[in-house]
Amino acid sequence: MRSDTITQGLERTPHRALLKGTGLPQSEMGKPFIGIATSFTDLIPGHVGMRDLERFIEKGVHTGGGYSFFFGIPGVCDGISMGHKGMHYSLPTRELIADMVESVAEAHRLDGLVLLTNCDKITPGMLMAAARLDIPCIVVTAGPMMSGRGDAGRKYSFVTDTFEAMARYKAGVIDDAELARCEENACPGMGSCQGLFTANTMAILTETLGMSLPRCGTALAVSALKRRIAFASGEKIVDLVRNNVTPRSIMTREAFENAIRVDLALGGSSNTVLHLLAIAREAEVELPLSTFDVLSKETPQIASMNPAGEHFMEDLDAAGGVAGVLKQLGDKIHDCPTLFGLSTRELAASLQGVDESVIHPMSDPVKKEGGIAVLFGNIAPEGAVVKQSGVSDAMMKFTGVARCFDSEERAMAAMMGGVVKSGDVVVIRYEGPKGGPGMREMLAPTAALMGLGLGDSVALITDGRFSGGTRGPCIGHISPEAAVGGPIALVEDGDKIELDIPSRSLKLLVSDEELAQRRTRWVAPEPKIKKGWLARYAKVVTSAHTGAITTAE
Repeated sequence: MRSDTITQGLERTPHRALLKGTGLPQSEMGKPFIGIATSFTDLIPGHVGMRDLERFIEKGVHTGGGYSFFFGIPGVCDGISMGHKGMHYSLPTRELIADMVESVAEAHRLDGLVLLTNCDKITPGMLMAAARLDIPCIVVTAGPMMSGRGDAGRKYSFVTDTFEAMARYKAGVIDDAELARCEENACPGMGSCQGLFTANTMAILTETLGMSLPRCGTALAVSALKRRIAFASGEKIVDLVRNNVTPRSIMTREAFENAIRVDLALGGSSNTVLHLLAIAREAEVELPLSTFDVLSKETPQIASMNPAGEHFMEDLDAAGGVAGVLKQLGDKIHDCPTLFGLSTRELAASLQGVDESVIHPMSDPVKKEGGIAVLFGNIAPEGAVVKQSGVSDAMMKFTGVARCFDSEERAMAAMMGGVVKSGDVVVIRYEGPKGGPGMREMLAPTAALMGLGLGDSVALITDGRFSGGTRGPCIGHISPEAAVGGPIALVEDGDKIELDIPSRSLKLLVSDEELAQRRTRWVAPEPKIKKGWLARYAKVVTSAHTGAITTAE
């Protein structure tokens, strides 16, 4: 075992002494050493329940014959960090998390890892570490939050009843009392936000990849089932160590394609494009951005999930969860191994039935194509991403007039001040991986568009990214970004921009000659942040079309 490096032989006497200093009995010295990387924090609703799950994982590890060690991993709540300086840190923490898990596992020669996670960048960071280390690992996602409940059976959810509610209040649609009810009911307790936002999408894709146990991706945070999954995961990791089942044997090209198809079928978060590209790179799997669009054209959307649709995570879990989606997708799913033993098709076959009012059959899709589309054009020669599941039919094709803003704050002020009008295309730039830095989510402005009633008459494009809660004609990840001189930097107020999602096209209706003239006048901006971690991050982060990863190259 890897841990023999620190436990066996005369020269390891000091190492054993230090281990015994932690309370480790001599009788446990030869057992598999299992690290439990926990992102528990009091700051995030999705993580406040992890102390309970830690206990059950620990019980499972010891029942399985291993010895467990906890170590902490940081977490950032995207909702709390949204709309201010804090959001610059969210995506970069993904890289820190991967590096921290790698550092602890390698420095202490752990034999295997249980990765306890839940929210937006934490789960992909954990998976990146698992793929990079390629030692036995299992992921436990802490589970989604229950929907809030109001009068007459009304269900509340985080994005619709906070970010969009602010704009509805500003527009005079709701009053003080209703805004207060939204605030009180939107987040009723522990768990990741109730709809198919990034956290829950990544939990589902982790299960689809085969890296967590069945129903882990959808079982509610408050459920006894989640405790049992935590216990079983603790037991399972010891078995994985003994049989040397490693992440790269599970996270194959076919497994990534399965994950993409499930994402498309559910209409999940556009952030998963960034994350799956980054995880695949760590797993040494070739996964170009174009893969998402190729699969989207042949994978129908078969569920209508909040925020763009009607169902919540509790509904998806009851309807059959990940196994139900796999079952409905049928032959479109590759038969891949999983770390829990059943192959993907065996898992689907084990499910007795699916609630087809939630997870539709292929013969009755919600939409003919998958939830994500990749667009190209002279404004995004290396690609852009749109969550087309959240776009109305009326806005699938749209030509509008550019209104340009060099930061999210300026755009938000213009929207809330009534400057943005029907027929506009809001351009938010210098918010990409380097320019942000950190590629901030634009949930506040996108929610403002919906709340102000402009979702069917205004489009938004950005080199930043969006929350999983975003809906409407919002195109992100524009590559190359403005900070490196991408064409989005050359757009001027009054330019016409043409969006054609069915044709996968995003065009700036300006001549090549005019753009060439503008380029001669363009000057690279000063970095927004010049010190600390983010300044270093901006120097090494790559473009969104490669997953916004950091490299030493």
